[in-house]
Amino acid sequence: MDTLLDFLVAEPVATAPLDDVAAAWTRHRVAANRFEQPVEVAIAGGFGADRLGYAFLSGYQEALRTLIPDLPDDELVAMCATEEGGGHPAAIRATLTERDGVWVVNGTKSFVTMGSFARRLMVIASVGTSSDERNMLRACMIEARAAGVRRTDHPALPFAPEVAHSSVVLSDVPARVLPGDGYLDYLKPFRTIEDIHVLAATLGWLVRVARASDWPRASRQRLLALAAAVRGLDIDAPSSPGVHIALGGLFELFGDVLAGLEPLWQTADPVTRQRWERDRPLLATAGRVRGQRLAAAWRAVEPSEPAGTGA
Repeated sequence: MDTLLDFLVAEPVATAPLDDVAAAWTRHRVAANRFEQPVEVAIAGGFGADRLGYAFLSGYQEALRTLIPDLPDDELVAMCATEEGGGHPAAIRATLTERDGVWVVNGTKSFVTMGSFARRLMVIASVGTSSDERNMLRACMIEARAAGVRRTDHPALPFAPEVAHSSVVLSDVPARVLPGDGYLDYLKPFRTIEDIHVLAATLGWLVRVARASDWPRASRQRLLALAAAVRGLDIDAPSSPGVHIALGGLFELFGDVLAGLEPLWQTADPVTRQRWERDRPLLATAGRVRGQRLAAAWRAVEPSEPAGTGA
């Protein structure tokens, strides 16, 4: 196996352009064959990407593999959670029911990232309500091409248009129910796991840009240090307050590094620079929710202190 940090500083930068998601996924799989931990695969996959959207693809796929380790290595997977009312557990109206020993899922998911390209869909659905009226959720896996699955593409977003989104309508689709609670074991931790892996992949991509653009060593060192720090997070404990606090610190440092890199983009390849200017809003899409999780983490460890007042 390669050493990740040596890989980032010495691996030749692939120059062949990636024409579509299939090409990006093929290059990602080459990186995946060289590393074992999903977060390392995300970093290496980001390094192989020629744009931020395809780096996101690497981070998103490896986040799902951290959440569900037995996913097939060679198949794109998508999580289906968000519905018309949002992604909060109370908003989930899709149902998972058992009929003659077979579990089937019904409902509509309104915003599925990479849903059009996925071979498998991980669906969060309700199995009813508890005695205290709480929506009880389970996670299940379905074949994306199964009868009863209808996918409709959304128009591309103005940033990272390669990251496709779709709505998915499910009608009596056979499902394999996953163990555990759909919210506590899947939906809630995935939000943090995805943040970690997308940040990891983004750092891998920025190292690629830095090397291809011959940015100063000091800039490349900072990017490498951030990649090492992300890899060192306790990903097996995504609900830990300490993980959220450390991740919050890393995002602050990441923002500082991005600010320091700003003048250097003028020396980057013009196409790469234009894509960066277009796509960078992708990195802010989960910022508000991430901030809420960070504040909750500080309240958990310092319940008597206002959030953000720690030394």
